[in-house]
Amino acid sequence: MAINPWATRVLFLFCLLLNACAEIKQTGRVVGHTTRDATREIGHGTRDVVKAIGHGTRDAAREIGHGARRAVDNIKGEVEGEEN
Repeated sequence: MAINPWATRVLFLFCLLLNACAEIKQTGRVVGHTTRDATREIGHGTRDVVKAIGHGTRDAAREIGHGARRAVDNIKGEVEGEEN
């Protein structure tokens, strides 16, 4: 039985293409995972910044509320002191 030279060439080219496809697939996987990881870090950083801003705003509003309450209590004390 003789080996067909065309079949050998076709088989060789098929193996080269298969190997090239595996390399492309691996490259795509690496790029995809890197993009996913970078996007995740950006998302986590954004979440942390928004959370810090929200907590700062909440604390500032709370402090303004406490200050207003103290001012009202002082005014009430002064008014009650004048009545007595």
